[in-house]
Amino acid sequence: MQTLLQDVRYGLRMLASNAGFTIVAVLTLTLGIGANTAIFSVIDGVLLRPLPYRDPGRLVIISEKTPEFDTMAVSYPNFLDWQRDSRSFESLGALRWSAYDLTGGGTPEHLEAKTVSAGFFSTLGIIPMLGRDFEAQEDHLGATRVAMISEGLWKRRFGASADVVGKPLTLSGQSYTVIGVLPAGFRFLGSADVYTLLGQWDDVLARSRETHPGLRAVGRLKSGVTQAQAQADMNNIAAQLAQAYPKSNAKHGVAMRPLAQDIVGNVRPALLVLLGAVGFVLLIACANVANLLLARSTTRRREMAIRAAIGASQGRMIRQLLTESVLLALAGGALGLLLARWGTQAVVAAIPGGLPRMENIGVDGWVLAFTLAVSVATGVIFGLAPALQISRLDLHTMLQEGSRGSTEGQHGLRSVLVVAEVAASLVLLIGAGLMLKTMWELSRVNPGFNPRNVLMFSVSLSPANRSTPDRIRTAWQQITDKVQGLPGVRAAGVVDDVPLTGSDSELPFWVSGRPRPSSQSEMLWALLYDVSPGYFRAVDVPLLRGRTFTDADNTKTAAPVTVIDEVMARSLFPHQNPIGQSIRIAVPEGFPPGLDRPIEIVGVVGHVKHFGLDADATSKIQYQLYLPFGQLPDPLIRITATFMTMMVRTSTDPLGEVGAIRSQVSEGGNQTIFDVRTMERVVSDSVAGRRFSMLLLGVFAGLALVLAAVGIYGVISYTVTQRTHEIGIRMALGAERSNVLTLVVEDGLRLLLIGVGVGLAAALGLTRLMSSMLYGVRPTDIATFATVSLLLAGVALLASYVPARRATKVDPMVALRCE
Repeated sequence: MQTLLQDVRYGLRMLASNAGFTIVAVLTLTLGIGANTAIFSVIDGVLLRPLPYRDPGRLVIISEKTPEFDTMAVSYPNFLDWQRDSRSFESLGALRWSAYDLTGGGTPEHLEAKTVSAGFFSTLGIIPMLGRDFEAQEDHLGATRVAMISEGLWKRRFGASADVVGKPLTLSGQSYTVIGVLPAGFRFLGSADVYTLLGQWDDVLARSRETHPGLRAVGRLKSGVTQAQAQADMNNIAAQLAQAYPKSNAKHGVAMRPLAQDIVGNVRPALLVLLGAVGFVLLIACANVANLLLARSTTRRREMAIRAAIGASQGRMIRQLLTESVLLALAGGALGLLLARWGTQAVVAAIPGGLPRMENIGVDGWVLAFTLAVSVATGVIFGLAPALQISRLDLHTMLQEGSRGSTEGQHGLRSVLVVAEVAASLVLLIGAGLMLKTMWELSRVNPGFNPRNVLMFSVSLSPANRSTPDRIRTAWQQITDKVQGLPGVRAAGVVDDVPLTGSDSELPFWVSGRPRPSSQSEMLWALLYDVSPGYFRAVDVPLLRGRTFTDADNTKTAAPVTVIDEVMARSLFPHQNPIGQSIRIAVPEGFPPGLDRPIEIVGVVGHVKHFGLDADATSKIQYQLYLPFGQLPDPLIRITATFMTMMVRTSTDPLGEVGAIRSQVSEGGNQTIFDVRTMERVVSDSVAGRRFSMLLLGVFAGLALVLAAVGIYGVISYTVTQRTHEIGIRMALGAERSNVLTLVVEDGLRLLLIGVGVGLAAALGLTRLMSSMLYGVRPTDIATFATVSLLLAGVALLASYVPARRATKVDPMVALRCE
């Protein structure tokens, strides 16, 4: 320990005496270690940290699947059968996204909510912080309405009162009793403020085995039961249900995957690519600092020779030099940690739409341990090669007065490090170039509508306006008329599902006059949009044939009509005019009459990119079907139209019209307005994940390019210094300045060509890992590879030119003087 402290004290004195070198080295390492720490803190919070549930490794998400859908929402009757018949699970729970308007005791507020089964929280192992959990006898129609609330709502609306249990809660006009408060920070597949019971959901969608109303199931495996065993168990249950209910369950299976994979599966590839990118940046930083140490070692060889002469062992000298390099790395790590704290906040703030589990992201003990480990490892990595080089000295030669010593081996090592820098920089630049081209391709995609000057916002009708189906229809007509009458509004309409926002609704159908499929799984499927007549003008979906809806169509007594998209028209009526043809919806058993009659096609509109600018073409659902929401049967209009999204096309800045629109729609605060955005923002957000990856890769690639240029400059500059004597002789013998310039630049060009060759070979393999992040461009895009290579070549040649130009100014007489 005493020897180690001696090494540390001496190392600190040496670093302090070379302040310029120390500052440059520490700042270089700060960038590399800081970037790695920031990205690791994100990966630790999202991917590595265990889920905040009891024994999370035994939790799985369970979905239905069909030949058309790899995963789909669960039918509530099927879930009840799973819950009764499965033998592989301790318990099963289910949830469905919902929403309520909270009224009474303050300003009306729209709440995100979930309806869950009675066993949902116990399946996760969640215990309320106040009150109790739901009980099985409450999970059915006719039971007393009860609710559990989040800690945030408890503080916001009840002032964190300890006697909140038993208090009434008015949700969308219905009275509930608060029975419990969930722990702070509880989240499951998104946040919610209110939880109510699925069994109390009085809706035809919940009772039909043929409907799949957004229900998801979660199961806790019994101890010792593997996922494969549970899958076999569920497959047997699915086969039994298919035999018992062939109309609804034929060809229906069960899909299962670990809960952790379900939560983070979509972001894992992008985060791992970013981790690899910052790893390259750190390696480049290490190579640069190693080059600095090699250059500095030239001035210390005589010192080390004297140490060896008075008895210092080779191991002792290596340890001293490694101590100095580790001190540099620790200083860089400390500053990098400060940079990471800022960088992590910037990364989280810039992540579009947030990340799953992003509440866990931060600099904690694990991140500190990672930073310490990276710092020590970095110090050893970049310090080992220079330490070994300087410790292998020819003692007698180095002690000779005036001897310059041999630098060939050191120069070769520095060249290898620069080649590695160039190769790593090229890989990062190509990755950033591919993402840039992806964004360019996405910017050229036509979404199928015109998002310019379109405002979208959701409206939840007041309890009075949702009291009867006729009142619902009238309320939406009145709201639309009021908004349409504003001076800055050109068109307004409502819709239940907005493209590119992640919400969707599909329905099975067949073409009238053609044989009806025998089961639901054999039906045709289409995306369903329930709209008002003004919707098409508001979003400017192009009309290709026929007409769109009129106000006369939007009533429950009107003749049933529909508008279809061009994909559906082209596929189902390839050699016919679709106008005048009709379709029939496969209405589930138990549904009210009104949808099972022929629906006439009156128009064909353009196809809209619903699932994403980049993902729509790969969706298994391509057909799009529009219905006037006013034609829905009374029981269904209560489900569909109590809150909808209004689309408003304005003649000025859409956000500038929000105040006037709110005053017309809110009805004195009785109707809540939420989720206000422009459609241009919606389109932008739909590709924001790729844009975020492009920006980070671009930042890392730019940093790598700068570091590589500095590395090339350092090697060439060092070479010029070592070859000053040689250059002086050449110029004394008549060499022109252009000859010297070419001689020096050739050194840089040689390193560049080798590095580019290695980098291209690495990029050909590594960019394939980015395939899922690309659109409209191949991972081996020749144009991107060539352009990036030329860019790197230009920067490298510039970095070589500066010391080469200095070499041409060498005075032969000065260079030939005796040292």
